[in-house]
This record gives sequence, structure tokens and C-alpha cells, in this order.
Amino acid sequence: MLRHAQLRPVPTGRDERSEPVTHYNDDSSGAAAARGTLYVVGTPIGNLDDLSPRARDVLGRVSAIAAEDTRRTSGLLSTIGLKKPLIAFHEHNEDRRADGLLERLAQGESLAIVSDAGMPLISDPGWRLVERALEAGIDVRAVPGPSAVTAALSVSGLPTDRYVFEGFLPRRAQARDARLEALAAEERTLVFFESVHRMPETIAALVRAFGADRRACVGRELTKVHEQVFRGSLETVAAALGTSIPLLGEFVLVIEGRAAGGDASALDVKRVFDVLRRELPPGRAAALTAELTGVSRNEVYKLAKFDDERS
Repeated sequence: MLRHAQLRPVPTGRDERSEPVTHYNDDSSGAAAARGTLYVVGTPIGNLDDLSPRARDVLGRVSAIAAEDTRRTSGLLSTIGLKKPLIAFHEHNEDRRADGLLERLAQGESLAIVSDAGMPLISDPGWRLVERALEAGIDVRAVPGPSAVTAALSVSGLPTDRYVFEGFLPRRAQARDARLEALAAEERTLVFFESVHRMPETIAALVRAFGADRRACVGRELTKVHEQVFRGSLETVAAALGTSIPLLGEFVLVIEGRAAGGDASALDVKRVFDVLRRELPPGRAAALTAELTGVSRNEVYKLAKFDDERS
């Protein structure tokens, strides 16, 4: 007969202030006490003053740091007067590096994992390492820090009580459009990361999927010297790219969710209009599309016009 392991508090070491810490796990052997701790440490996304005192302390105490970008992390450590062994740890070597890191943790060393900016594991490598560390009974602790996701949300002016983080959209147009179509009815605020080179294509795809009037916020170079936060409709954002919104730096997109019980999605409206205008004059096709989908005739024209301009 299978018996369920009983969760009970066991000492898993001491915190960074050398005070005893108790975590719950199912290891009753006591072996956890001899293992090290894996710290998931948040680092600045731009402004170095955003590094917390606790993060500084932890980075100074661990045996080594697994870093997504060793050059950036080396620069950060130099700024705060630290010198630590760095282990390159990124999406291309995560599985290969994990065994060695887990062995060191099992032998009692404490390690930190950092990304090139912000909280590790958020659209960055590391979750497999954390998963395997937990499976091995190793203590994993968060040292919270800056996050581009919450930073952009907090200044977006859009609802923040419920949101969904989508990371980067697929690179291929077909996969990207399919993903956006699946999100068209999402009522929660949406957050995306995007690279500068794909911004025009992505904004055009968002207009087609969500409609030109959907509210949006573009966060560019957040917390850095040239920080910019641009708010407006997706149509306004599309028109501003390359002018009011320079195509430089790193971007976070915050998009308003669909209104509860709202009208048909922009993609549905566009499909109806495309079918009708094959047989009818544009004006009549727009009027019938508006009647069938519940959106305004003006919105139908906007969608059709924007799509034609991007074709």
C-alpha cells in the first residue's frame, strides 16, 4: 500500500542573517540541513539604485553566481564592490549546467541565480534548475527585486487587479497571429515583452487581433535614462512608432483586456467584412458587418483601412 509522505517542518539551514529558517518539505532524513541554498535574486532592470540591500548581501555571501549574461553581471558586481565566481547559465546551456550546480548545492554550497536584468525565470532560463533543486530537496528562496512586468503595469493606467503575462510572442507570423487570436477574448490585462526589431509587425498584428481602439501602454527603457511611457489606443501607438516612440531600446507592452461581455473580436469583424465586401460595396458591407457583430461602422472601417495599409 502506498503511503503519502507527511509534510513536516525540518531545518533547512540559516538565512542570510545567520538566523535559523524552517521550510516545509517531505525529506524526513535530515539530509536537507547539510545542503546549500539556491537563491533566485532580482537585479535592476536599468537603474542600479534599485538593487536591494538584501540582494547585495546575498550576492556577497554565496559561493558563486549563475548568470544569464556574465558580462552584465560582472559589471553589476563591480559597481557594488563585489567579486564572485560567475557561471554562464542561459537558455542554450541550462540543461548541461544544471547537473554541476545541483551537485555543488547538494555538497553544501549556496548559489545565486540572476538574469541579465529583473527577476530570473520570468521569460528567462532557470525554472528547470529550480524544479530539479526542489525535487532533490534543496532549499530554494526568492530575493525579490525589480520586474519590468510589474513596473509597466503600475504606470500603464490599465486595470491591474487581474492580468496575464505572455512573455514574447512567437517569432513566426502564423504562430504569432494564432496566439493573438486565442487571446482576443481575454478579459484580463495582457503584458508582452517585445524586441525593437519586431515592434512594427507586432503592433500591426495586435491591431488586427484586438481592434484599433483597444487601449495600450508602451514602456520603453523602463527605469533607464531615456525611459518613456506612451499611452493611447493601439491605432495611436502604431502611428507613433518611429516618431514619438523611437525604435530604440527594450519594450514592454501592456494591452487592455476585452470588455466583459464585449462585442466580437477584431479578427471576427475583419472576417465578416472581408466576406461581405466581395459581394457588396464597401459602405454596405461595413453597415452589415456592424449590424452582425455589434461593433460600430467606424470601427469596421478602421480595421479594414489599417489592414489594407499594412498589406
